[in-house]
Amino acid sequence: MAITLKNVRIDLRASRHQKSILERASELKHISLSSYILSTALKQAQRDLTENETLILSNRDRDLMIAALDNPPEPNEALKRLFQ
Repeated sequence: MAITLKNVRIDLRASRHQKSILERASELKHISLSSYILSTALKQAQRDLTENETLILSNRDRDLMIAALDNPPEPNEALKRLFQ
C-alpha cells in the first residue's frame, strides 16, 4: 500500500450539529473525522467531475454526431477565412 504524503491543509467551519453528525458517521466507519471528510468529499468530487465531463447523447443525437463526423460538410467561405 502506497503512503501518501499529506502536506496541504484544508480548513472548514461547521455548526456543532454538523460536526456531531460527521463525527458519528466517521465512528461508524472506524476512521478519523479528517479521513471521513476527505474520503467522502473526494468521492463526491469524482462524481461531480464525471457528471460534468461526460456527454450522454440519445441514440438519435449519437447517430447525427457520427454522421456529421463521417460526412462533414464542405467548408464555407466564413470557415475558410477563419483558418487563414
